[in-house]
Amino acid sequence: MTDEQISVFDIFKIGVGPSSSHTLGPWRAAQKFLEELEHLHGLARVKALQVHLYGSLAKTGIGHGTDKALVLGLAGYDPISIDCNAITGILSDIAQQGEISLLGLHPIPFTIKKDILFLYKESLAFHPNALRFKVELVDGLTIEKVYYSVGGGFVIQEHEEIITTPDHPLPFKVNKGDDLLEGCRESNLSIWELVLANELTWRSESEVREGLLHIWQIMAESIYSGCQRKGILPGGLKVTRRAAALSAKLLGTSEPLPYDDWVKAIRRQGTGFKYTLDWVSCFALAVNEENASFSRVVTAPTNGAAGVIPAVLQYYLLFCDGDEESIVRFLLVAGEIGSIFKKGATISAAMGGCQAEIGVSSAMAASGLTQVLGGSVEQCMMAAEIAMEHHLGLTCDPIGGLVQIPCIERNTMGAIKAITASQLALQSEPGAAKVSLDIVVQTMWETAQDMSNRYKETSEGGLALRIPISLSDC
Repeated sequence: MTDEQISVFDIFKIGVGPSSSHTLGPWRAAQKFLEELEHLHGLARVKALQVHLYGSLAKTGIGHGTDKALVLGLAGYDPISIDCNAITGILSDIAQQGEISLLGLHPIPFTIKKDILFLYKESLAFHPNALRFKVELVDGLTIEKVYYSVGGGFVIQEHEEIITTPDHPLPFKVNKGDDLLEGCRESNLSIWELVLANELTWRSESEVREGLLHIWQIMAESIYSGCQRKGILPGGLKVTRRAAALSAKLLGTSEPLPYDDWVKAIRRQGTGFKYTLDWVSCFALAVNEENASFSRVVTAPTNGAAGVIPAVLQYYLLFCDGDEESIVRFLLVAGEIGSIFKKGATISAAMGGCQAEIGVSSAMAASGLTQVLGGSVEQCMMAAEIAMEHHLGLTCDPIGGLVQIPCIERNTMGAIKAITASQLALQSEPGAAKVSLDIVVQTMWETAQDMSNRYKETSEGGLALRIPISLSDC
């Protein structure tokens, strides 16, 4: 277990889909590499550059847009601010010119298909999501750096120390569930209050609040955008978007409505179980259809699982009369649960299968929902445990390496399980539970280690073998 300081803003990252580990991570790695190169040697000395992709990054990188993310990162674009509608044109221009301007500062010859190499049969020992940057300088010196995209957009350099000795210790050290439980009991704080106390180490309370509300704004925008856009998702599968059609069907109109009017129209229809269930599924579909089309979403804790938390939080706001304060509390609690899984297990499907993505996001959402519904510390942790317990062993077998089938629908399942887990916890006595959060985290990690690599985001097993697709179409 790593002794990391992880902020809620590390767990919730704004970026571009379709994958936090295969898109956002390599994008950030490219930026980090070039920034270090500029500092040590100067980009003006670079003559040529290649990127080698290993393991899962190679096997599913085309479907996940790893090559596209690398090009954008090398060219100096940032996933938070880039105009998503401009991505296709940017990539086309670079491909046609056969040249890339490193960080927008220094142009060098660059051919995407020749200078980004997918080494399908090679892996590096530390982590299956590995990439190597190789640079030749004008004086003949060669520089190589290896990075690992370890899930959720987190990137570490080879030999980089993971265990940290922070300059500013947090008021509450939380590496596992028992730490969280003990901290809350000793301080008489709720989970969200304890997490906020730690967050104040880095930023003011107003900055935390504004930052989390901005995170929710991006989430809400991805729900709304996904519920308006029709058509076919990019990639050889030619998957039809469903969220917009489902939204129109549920509202009884295909006329586009402004966001506030759309929300009011949803509320007017009532709170019947089937109706609510349909909307939760619609919200989750919407986000992950946006994610699959290189649009902006929030990693929560990954892009492949980006729809679970927005769907559950939107459900709470619409059907349980939530407010801005509840958004902040929900995300603080959810973020802490995500960090416990990252420290004690993994949030990388390439390491742990989809239990590490949908399972973790469902646990996060269940705990956050339980908090805002008035649950105790113990009930919040119980909800997270229940949600993960019933995702244990979930494989990652994306067809064609695309985050579409079964990934998009799995977000609907994760959201519904989160709500069910929350309700079960709220109606239960946690002291009578046989399985703790720490036990399920440990079990998830052991399951991940036992799982065949064919089911860890390699597209070499499961559904990925049953549906033919040409990666050249992606």
